[in-house]
Amino acid sequence: MLKNDLLIRALKGEVVSRPPVWIMRQAGRYLPEFMKLKNKYDFFTRCQTPELATKITLLPINQIGPDAAILFSDILVVLQAMNLKVEMKDGIGPWIPNPIKNKKDIKNIIIPNIKEKLGYVLEAIKMTQNELNQSIPLIGFAGSPWTLLCYAVQGQGSKTFDKAKALCFEQPEIAHQLLQKITDTTILYLKEKVTSGVNAIQLFDSWGGLLSPSDYDTFSWFYLQQIINEIKKISPTIVFAKGCWFALNKMSKSGVSALGIDWTCSAQNSRYLSGGNITLQGNFDPSRLLSPIPEIKKQVTQMINEFGKDKYIVNLGHGILPNIPVSHVQAFIDSVKQYQSK
Repeated sequence: MLKNDLLIRALKGEVVSRPPVWIMRQAGRYLPEFMKLKNKYDFFTRCQTPELATKITLLPINQIGPDAAILFSDILVVLQAMNLKVEMKDGIGPWIPNPIKNKKDIKNIIIPNIKEKLGYVLEAIKMTQNELNQSIPLIGFAGSPWTLLCYAVQGQGSKTFDKAKALCFEQPEIAHQLLQKITDTTILYLKEKVTSGVNAIQLFDSWGGLLSPSDYDTFSWFYLQQIINEIKKISPTIVFAKGCWFALNKMSKSGVSALGIDWTCSAQNSRYLSGGNITLQGNFDPSRLLSPIPEIKKQVTQMINEFGKDKYIVNLGHGILPNIPVSHVQAFIDSVKQYQSK
């Protein structure tokens, strides 16, 4: 039995005394302790070493006290498990030396044995849960098939992912083969994560907003819905699709427990577009954490009042930035914990 089950209750739509709060990328570069480990171990060593992943996951829990932990990992470990080489280069970010271009490349992409290829993630879940000792929920996550395709085809990060879109529009049969393989792998992966002990799942569609509404349905949502259909049976599930306000109504009817909202969509609009009945998560502008602490507290209170304390999870509208002072993050968390509805 969880000692603090605010997140799970909010995902179920129950009445709560205050909304829960956690932060996307909360175990990240704004924490001095994280930087010490970053300087000592390369990125995927941190992901693939359960002891390190556990330690990093727990850093913000011990320091700023959010209502949920999210396992330290990366969405791209799924592509690695599928037989695609992925590196993390300083100053560049994700780097795939041999991106997917044709049918031959697709044949080399496998649907892996999850325990064999991603067992280190499952072990990190068990270790982290042991350390958390039922204090707060642990969130597991995966990237959307579309977002993973973007990296697999582009070969690196991009503002437009023009090569990824070109593959979808010029060779759609190849794109759909890849998307289905990623979808099938992700379902297997998330099922194992739930079996290993995570309390909730979040799906990140980081690049969904690059697609038109009709292309989003074809190349992203069709595959996300497959994942949701399987995972909603065994775990509360959150979908965060950046820039996809146009799909909120459809998403709200998909069986997910909550929808993440980015900072470009207001509380009023997100409630309206999603039909007003589903739990929403978000949507503080990460850059706003650079504001003076009194202003942060004022804006957090205003945000909660606008979304409402129930069916709501306080979070940022995207991942936290590395240049945010820890004291400002603490003020963000504390403002939620001190919240009293009028």
